[in-house]
Amino acid sequence: MKYHFLHTATVAVLLAKISNGAPAIASSPKRNLIFMISDGFGQTSEAMARAYIEQQGNNLQWASSLDSLLVGSVRTRSSDTWVTDSAAGATAYSCAQKTYNGAIGVDKDGRACGTVLEAAKLNGYLTGLVTTSRITHATPAAFATHVVDRDMEDLIAQQLLVHDSSPANAPSGPGNRTVIKPLVDVLLGGGLCHFVPKGSSSPIESCRSDSLDLWNAAQSSGYTTVTGRRDFDALPRVPQLPLLGLFASSHMAYEIDRDYGAQPSLQEMTLRALDILHSQSNTTAGFFVMIEGARIDMAGHDNDPATHLRDILEYWRTVDAVRAFVDSHPDTLLVSTSDHETGGLTLGVDPQYLWHPQLLGPVTKSAESICSQLNILSSKEDDNDDGTIEDYVSDTVFPKYLGILNATDAEIDSVVRVAGKDGKKCKRTVGGVVSQRAHIGWSTGGHTGTDVGLYAYGRGSSAFHGNMDNTQVGQALAAYLGVSLNSATQVVQRSAQLVLSKRQSNMFIHKPYIDHN
Repeated sequence: MKYHFLHTATVAVLLAKISNGAPAIASSPKRNLIFMISDGFGQTSEAMARAYIEQQGNNLQWASSLDSLLVGSVRTRSSDTWVTDSAAGATAYSCAQKTYNGAIGVDKDGRACGTVLEAAKLNGYLTGLVTTSRITHATPAAFATHVVDRDMEDLIAQQLLVHDSSPANAPSGPGNRTVIKPLVDVLLGGGLCHFVPKGSSSPIESCRSDSLDLWNAAQSSGYTTVTGRRDFDALPRVPQLPLLGLFASSHMAYEIDRDYGAQPSLQEMTLRALDILHSQSNTTAGFFVMIEGARIDMAGHDNDPATHLRDILEYWRTVDAVRAFVDSHPDTLLVSTSDHETGGLTLGVDPQYLWHPQLLGPVTKSAESICSQLNILSSKEDDNDDGTIEDYVSDTVFPKYLGILNATDAEIDSVVRVAGKDGKKCKRTVGGVVSQRAHIGWSTGGHTGTDVGLYAYGRGSSAFHGNMDNTQVGQALAAYLGVSLNSATQVVQRSAQLVLSKRQSNMFIHKPYIDHN
């Protein structure tokens, strides 16, 4: 199979083509599009979270913020399997094309496809990406970058930012630099480690494989950069764009673990992004922003029901905030859906017809956080003056973190046996203790091929209804904005370079194509 690679200089091409590319939307009424993705969130997850709230107030007619917006469902398969991953799922929404699992902004043959965000930018919209994952992770990446493999996060980070687009061996000096305007105006999430150079003395440990300092490059290129809660809270109402806010080295914390004084919530990031995009798009066509509740999916992979629940509740709070924004800005459309379901969640396990939502409430830490602490303690057990791992599990993990005051010897032993060993097994064991007591079942630690919910509200929401393929949702997003994905694809493919295989995809000779016409 042949693959094509899109160099970062595509951003320059996109901006250069605004004046003579796809038709501008200036003659159309201003419109905003808020596209929300609850990663890994299936209909059973919605039912689980709803039941948790219902049992608290004994109100069996209670409805979540999503329930009243439900308009249909979405089919999720990718081009090469009935069970998609997030990369292919997000690309179906961004490019309105099926592609293979692992593909970011490229079609099934590896050719770059124009995204709805790129098409919006071509037509004068402001743009944004907000996520609780690394900003370089599959879902946000698929809206603004083009690589043949989702694991190429170093390269994705480069494509997201303004930086020197000249070949690496070009002589230095102003005459040899190309000024590139940004494609994404607001970037909020995690993943700072992919922007810090390898071997850096920065407090943030780098996860790059090279010495590129993208954080410094962003600052030098005029980005407003923020990294912590204090910086986030101190942002002016109208900051200089583009804005890059990264609040964690890797993924942002699960909501159940989040330090409120260190990281903003998904709702807070969303409200800030909407305020900024709205206030600075008054003389433009409006804005497009993708907002992802990313860690719903990761808790599903861990089969960790209480952590899954807390991130769903935060996503609901975010939907409430977005809906209020739509109510006060009638030129706005809200669409929410998922890329796939994760975990094969079931409520009730054979043979009993029951489950216990109330048992999720007392849990105060994620399985990820618990296993991380167990790993640290296991490595220092010989020097541990506070007792054995078994003591910690029985005296702290079960009563304080899982809210279980009557743990059995078998439950305690099951966690002790995986402490300090395989991280995935540890997390699923810890989550499994809560799941078993609550009578919650999981069929997999991966994704499933089931349909997911489709929710819409506001101007143009009638275009989203019934059972839709994920590519049809992508087509409807572009149609609402009045933009052409085909025109965007023609532009980005002119900057694509041929790559013979995925294995060779890190061996490019960077020869950016800059169109000066």
